Amino acid sequence: MPDLLFSDAFNEGELANLTAINPADVRVAAMNLLARREHSRKELKQKLQKRFDDESVIDAQLNQLAEENLQSDSRYAESFVRQRFNRGYGPLRIRQEMRQKGLSDGEISVAMTAEDFDWCASAERVLSRKYGNGCAIELKEKARRTRFMQYRGFSADHFSNLV
Repeated sequence: MPDLLFSDAFNEGELANLTAINPADVRVAAMNLLARREHSRKELKQKLQKRFDDESVIDAQLNQLAEENLQSDSRYAESFVRQRFNRGYGPLRIRQEMRQKGLSDGEISVAMTAEDFDWCASAERVLSRKYGNGCAIELKEKARRTRFMQYRGFSADHFSNLV
């Protein structure tokens, strides 16, 4: 009995149809990701590219999701700023993380000014949670607290009188 090869069972046209990416599958995968949390377009595209090879199908589905307002970078940006603010991060770090997520400077600016965030009060909460309410006396301790606050994304204007 002769061995059957995969290429013998299907001609090239049938094989291409079997391996073609179905746009509905891309949409379902994107919707599943968006059902869990908001995603930026760049994040969503990266995740979909891990599963699907055809970039044009992915882009078409992402455009359609954006037109239907199911995926929105501005909504994602507002959500991201609010979430990071509540976790005690400062504006400098939040801006940097949003750039890494693929958001434009315009979207970032709008999201940062959408609500009235009190960065000084946030810096005070973060500092007191980490080090208590007392001020540092030694220069070495002041330097350590300053580095911590800069790492969290606060500028000296936000915390200089607290350290």
